[in-house]
Amino acid sequence: MYVRTLYATGDPAKIDVAAKRLATEGQELLSGQPGFRGMGMFMDRELGKLLVGTWWDSERNRQASDAKLREQRMALMLPFAQTVAVDNWEVAVSQRPANKVQPGAGFRLTRLEFAPADAQLLVETFQSTSLPKLEMIPGFAGASLFIDRAAGRATVGMLYTDHKALVASRTANAEVRGESIPKAHLTLRSLEEFEVVTMAVAPS
Repeated sequence: MYVRTLYATGDPAKIDVAAKRLATEGQELLSGQPGFRGMGMFMDRELGKLLVGTWWDSERNRQASDAKLREQRMALMLPFAQTVAVDNWEVAVSQRPANKVQPGAGFRLTRLEFAPADAQLLVETFQSTSLPKLEMIPGFAGASLFIDRAAGRATVGMLYTDHKALVASRTANAEVRGESIPKAHLTLRSLEEFEVVTMAVAPS
């Protein structure tokens, strides 16, 4: 599985309009594209940040959709978006939520860097060390590891049932990071928290 992420920043006063358009018109555009498998959107209203992830069954379909939808995608984010960063990832590990994630749920994003030669070490450490401990944290709803092996970059996304669970998980999550980061030879570049706007899986 492959993912494209969009990270947009802009005027917090205009973020809700952009989020609504992406969740409705944007999802309609995506649903007609070959290989589309799902979408998640996450928001930081206070700072004015939107994170959108779209899932694809192959790298080829992800690339084709980007070429087709790039201009329409940008138009949907106006007048909110002042900056937009697009990244492409391989889904190395994914534990999808067992139940439907509701709007208002919590999402934590960790950005990591590593030597490309240590890519498999990262994947194995996340599977064997990090994920089993994350699953034990109250309110945990799902997790994923996205990776760009050649560039030595990765993101870890973690879902929690609500904002209260997200806040309560901070200490336990820090302990897992403290163990896993040196073990996998990682550098942590940023740590962010968002509110879930929408998560949708494409019909089979």
